Amino acid sequence: DKAFVEGVKLVQRQMLDELKKLGLEEVDASGEFDPNLHEAVLREKAEGKKSGQILEVLQKGYRVGDRIVRHAMVKVAE
Repeated sequence: DKAFVEGVKLVQRQMLDELKKLGLEEVDASGEFDPNLHEAVLREKAEGKKSGQILEVLQKGYRVGDRIVRHAMVKVAE
């Protein structure tokens, strides 16, 4: 079982390396909400956070160059 898990991890690393070579990048989901990059799926009141600040990333987003492949799904402060 351990060898199988290591094999799967190796294939995953190789696939991610190849995608990076093709220009795939993770969308930055820290700081302020940007509707061009993020999709707000939850809103929550949070003390000490200003409205529109990203609290949590629920699903990573990706881009190739300037084109968004998938928006990052985030939880945003009210």
